[in-house]
Amino acid sequence: MSLADDERHFDSLNSDVFGGSVVSERSTASSAYNGEEEKLHYIPIRVLGRGAFGEATLYRRTEDNSLVVWKEVELKSLSEKESRDVMNEISILSILEHNNIIAYLNHFVDKNTLLIELEYCNGGNLYDKINRQEGKLFSEEVVIWYLYQIASAVSYIHKAGILHRDIKTQNIFLTKTDLIKLGDYGLAKKLHSEFSMAETNPLNLCVKIVQGNWTMEVNSDVYSSELIKLVYECLDPDPAKRPTTNQILDQPLVSCCRQQLEERVALLNLAMKKPKLSTVTDTSVAVVTTRSREVYFWGGGKFTPQKMDMFKGGSSAQHVCAGESHFAVVTVEKELYTWANVQGGAKMVGQLGQGDQASYRQPKKVDKLQGKAFRQVACGADFTACVTDEDQMYMFGSDYYGCIGVEGEFGNEVLKPVLLEFFEERPVRQVSCGDHHVAVLTQSGDIYSWGCGEYGRLGLECEDDFSSPMQVEIPQGATISSVSCASDGTFFLTETGKVLACGNNEFNKLGLNQGISGLKKHHEQDYQGIPYITTLTLVKQLARFTIQVIAPGKSHTAAIDDHGRLITFGCNKYGQLGVKDFKKHQGVQLLVGPFGGKKVTKVSCGDGFTIAATLDNHIFAWGNAGNGRLGMPADKGFGSEVCPAMPRPIFGSLHHVPDLSCRGWHTIIIMEKVLTSKTIRSNSSGLSVGLGQEASTSTVDLDIEPGSETDGRDRGLGGTLEDNTEQCLMKTPAMSLTSQTGDSSCPLWLRNELENAEVIPMPEDSEGSVPDQLSSISESVTLPYEELKELTAAAHLSNFTGLMFTGCDEVKGLEEADVCKKGQTGACCNASDEVMQLRETVANQDLRILRLESQVNEQQNENERLWAAIGRSAQREARCDNNGNQPSDARMPGDGGERGAALAIQGARPSGASV
Repeated sequence: MSLADDERHFDSLNSDVFGGSVVSERSTASSAYNGEEEKLHYIPIRVLGRGAFGEATLYRRTEDNSLVVWKEVELKSLSEKESRDVMNEISILSILEHNNIIAYLNHFVDKNTLLIELEYCNGGNLYDKINRQEGKLFSEEVVIWYLYQIASAVSYIHKAGILHRDIKTQNIFLTKTDLIKLGDYGLAKKLHSEFSMAETNPLNLCVKIVQGNWTMEVNSDVYSSELIKLVYECLDPDPAKRPTTNQILDQPLVSCCRQQLEERVALLNLAMKKPKLSTVTDTSVAVVTTRSREVYFWGGGKFTPQKMDMFKGGSSAQHVCAGESHFAVVTVEKELYTWANVQGGAKMVGQLGQGDQASYRQPKKVDKLQGKAFRQVACGADFTACVTDEDQMYMFGSDYYGCIGVEGEFGNEVLKPVLLEFFEERPVRQVSCGDHHVAVLTQSGDIYSWGCGEYGRLGLECEDDFSSPMQVEIPQGATISSVSCASDGTFFLTETGKVLACGNNEFNKLGLNQGISGLKKHHEQDYQGIPYITTLTLVKQLARFTIQVIAPGKSHTAAIDDHGRLITFGCNKYGQLGVKDFKKHQGVQLLVGPFGGKKVTKVSCGDGFTIAATLDNHIFAWGNAGNGRLGMPADKGFGSEVCPAMPRPIFGSLHHVPDLSCRGWHTIIIMEKVLTSKTIRSNSSGLSVGLGQEASTSTVDLDIEPGSETDGRDRGLGGTLEDNTEQCLMKTPAMSLTSQTGDSSCPLWLRNELENAEVIPMPEDSEGSVPDQLSSISESVTLPYEELKELTAAAHLSNFTGLMFTGCDEVKGLEEADVCKKGQTGACCNASDEVMQLRETVANQDLRILRLESQVNEQQNENERLWAAIGRSAQREARCDNNGNQPSDARMPGDGGERGAALAIQGARPSGASV
């Protein structure tokens, strides 16, 4: 982007931020209401820090599961100059796009708070990084890495004609992968030409450098003479003698490895790259949802779910996994925690990655991986694998079967995490672990497996064990999208929703049994059993489904198709298939009835049990309830059933389940509830009302008019109304009714035009004016029957007047509108549409009146029949009393004791009165 282009973009942003014309605001709002706006959903995580004018809060954006920072600025507390500085930062950030510069994503206005959405750096800043060194020097390699990134960022902003004017270690941010981001542009200055100059606050300069009285000794044993010379040149008191950023990048010690450095920066940014939402025409809406996210686990003797209190705020869980003897959790800030789930304090074999054999009973951060950002973790029976944002893989735990993949280099028990160098050149997309084997899918689509090879679970056409990754041959034409390891088998899911499998097929848990066609009718003989298979084989029993999720257990498997239907197959000894019985089933079972049409979103299988979550926030469990597998004692909740063979709901209230994992007797689950929700509009003049709900957020858009309670600045950049859920739900019907037929649906500008327009002459028999008649229509829904007849008469008068606009020129009061004369839609045409809508409403009311008249006539006839019957009954009783056959106060069978008194009132109501 050239300097001229930057200036044009900068000016356009200024006009947007400081308030454009009414036409631009109206057109922006119009595009938003036409459905072109984009909704972005955010969940607050924790407050990162507080400053003089507000605070910085970490949010998770659910669309791409990324972390972003909202810099919150209280506009009321700012002076005029401070307000300009804030808007200046937005304007400058919006035109900068570089891998080493903090990315601007969006901005919103929530009442009197300006919210600037920025890229998140999870590694702190360079100032803190230096202090953590505690006097230990950085290596020359690290210094050159940092120097290259900082120089690249400064060179880029200088080419864009921007001076930062506040570069210091506190404003140089880092990620956990040591990627540098230059931020904080509050004092930056945009120069409009090559010869422009800007003032700099002397307090921002190092006094010793300016005066030239600094002394520094650089350790020549650690750093090369070229680097030491470059440092001295950069600290020269004479600015003319200091090298420019381009000259620094051209230095031999940087230029010799510049290509590798550029590639490294680009690779690290791939996982962090976010869509840019800074153009003037973008109209995005932020839906901020406050949620409570909690982690529970049960099983292994724990009959009730155990809540883990430490996973809150910035440490809330994002991904969970269960092993035979341990749990692992990745938090939203991409840190790894592990702990043991064994009884009696048994020794670990390194599966916790803490460097010892202690069985920690509470979640503990894996400090050996400090500074690494993780996105996935997988647990085997007694080992762990995890994948970083850089697509690297670490492993730790038992290497008895070679599962660590390092050919036994560190012995049978690997207590500390080990980086698998094999995958440094083969970036990892996903990893899955069985009891004693591992399968990996790389970014290039290749499959590697290693560990125990019994039953051919590795898919390598043999049953040999392998202690290092071996490439698996994929059938021609198949593209693998994910891998899922069973206890002694492996599933491979293709992009087309088909499933391949290899390994132990006992109980048909891989679904590989083949159907037999013939005259035999016994179900036991319909399938030919396949005990195991060593190559990738198509699961034909699932061929008619498009599978999205595959979840293998110890002896059975569950799958979810693209319609959200749950499919189970394998052993049914404990009713874990969920088909109401404990019989043996050779084929796959489609569970439709037990869920009542609910869509299943998550499922996981353990040793003889199944846990599933549905889209409407219900959690179900079935199968073997022994040892707390189902999270509830067998004598509570499930009656006398130890093994319920039908899905039964657990957890009384509704919970959304982001992740779920079962293995052996254990289950770990993330449960989430929506607490509050509000909607914030960006770059538009609309105002939205968020309706906080349990599982979703709905909005009602309203027009902003002068004189409303919303401040003028909110109209320029957006505003917010946060209402109670119940109140919003009660008010919504009335609001929608008014918007359809009342005055509030008419924009202010149209109403002003109509009020100033000349009145069209009406016939003499027309009693009232048209606006009066039309305004009464919106109230007709609640009028009594007597007034509906008057409304009908008014409607006939309106029909008689012929109030239909055939063209814009017929409305004399709107002839000044040049827009109409040019063939475009004008205010009068809009008025015609309003009248047509009202005429339709009147026609509907006519039909309603006819129905009401018919009902009233029927009711009158019924009343007359009832009173006639009452009169005849009273006469019979009077005759009985006169003849002395029956006392007047005697009770008839079934009477309430006062029948005689009620019937004695004869002729109390006139004929035709309603009963």
